[in-house]
Amino acid sequence: MVAGTNVRDAGDLVLDNRQTGPTALRMQIGARLRRMREERGLSRAQAGEIIRGSASKMSRLELGRHGFKARDVLELLTLYGVDDEDERKSFLDLVQEAKKPGWWQSYGDVIPGWFEQYLGLEQSATTIRSYEVQYVPGLLQTRDYARAVIGLEHHDAAYDGLERRLTVRMRRQEILHRRTGAATMWAVIDEAALRRPIGGPETMRGQIEHLIAVSEGMRNVNLQLLPFSAGGHLALGGPITIVRFAEHDLEDVIYLEQLTGARYPEGQEAVRYQKIMDLLAIRAARPARTTAFLKDLLAEF
Repeated sequence: MVAGTNVRDAGDLVLDNRQTGPTALRMQIGARLRRMREERGLSRAQAGEIIRGSASKMSRLELGRHGFKARDVLELLTLYGVDDEDERKSFLDLVQEAKKPGWWQSYGDVIPGWFEQYLGLEQSATTIRSYEVQYVPGLLQTRDYARAVIGLEHHDAAYDGLERRLTVRMRRQEILHRRTGAATMWAVIDEAALRRPIGGPETMRGQIEHLIAVSEGMRNVNLQLLPFSAGGHLALGGPITIVRFAEHDLEDVIYLEQLTGARYPEGQEAVRYQKIMDLLAIRAARPARTTAFLKDLLAEF
C-alpha cells in the first residue's frame, strides 16, 4: 500500500461527494492519483505510458478534466504500489460515482462543451469570487434581465433554445439558495455593467431592485461596486471568476470566459489573477456603500 493512502482516505472522498458534484469528485480522484505518482517519484510521461497515453493525458486526468476509465485507474494503482483489494475497489466505486451526470448535462443541446466544464466546477463550489464588466453576474440576474442578455448573445437561436438557456441560467442560481451548504459569492461589478440599459428601463429597474434585495438580505452574497472613479485597472479586458471548493486538497480554479471559449490559467498566471481580484476588492466600494449606490441608481430608471 502506498504511504499516506488508505481506505479511509478513499471513503472520505465519498463523504465529500455528498456535498459536491461529479466534477469536484473527479478532481479529488485526480489529485489523489497525482500525490501517489509523486510519492513514487514518477513523471507524468512515465505514468502515461502505463495507460497508453501521454504526459498531456496524465495532466488532464490529474486535474480532473478528463473522465477516468476503470482499466486505467487499476493499472495506475498497480504502478503506484496500491495492492489492497478494498482500497482498489473504493477507487473504482469513486470512478463510477464521478461518472454520474450533473443536471446540466441534460441541456447539452444548448450548452457548449467549454461552458459545461465550468458549470461542473460552479455547481461544486463553496465560494465564488467574480468580477464582471459587461453584465450583472449570471448568478445574480433576474429572469427578465437574463432573457435580454441571452437574446443578445443568441439572437439567431430558436425560441425553444432561448428558453432552455434561460432555464439553465436560473437553475444555476440554486447554489446560492440551498438550505444547507449554500455557496458564498463575492462579486465585484463594474459601474459600466450597472449603467448599461439591458432590456430597457423596466428590466433594469427590476434587476437593480433585485441586487438591493440580495445585498440587504443574503448573508452569503457580498456585492461591491467598482466605480468609474477607480480609473483604469488590470481587469478591464474581461470577466474573472475564481472557484473555491470545500476539499482541502483542491486548488482554486481561475476561469476566464471569452466570446466562444474559456481559459483556465495555472501556476504563476493563476496567482497573478488571484492578486488582481484582491486588488479589485480593495479598490471597489464596500458592500454598504454599494447598496447606497444601487438605491441612488434606481431613481435613474
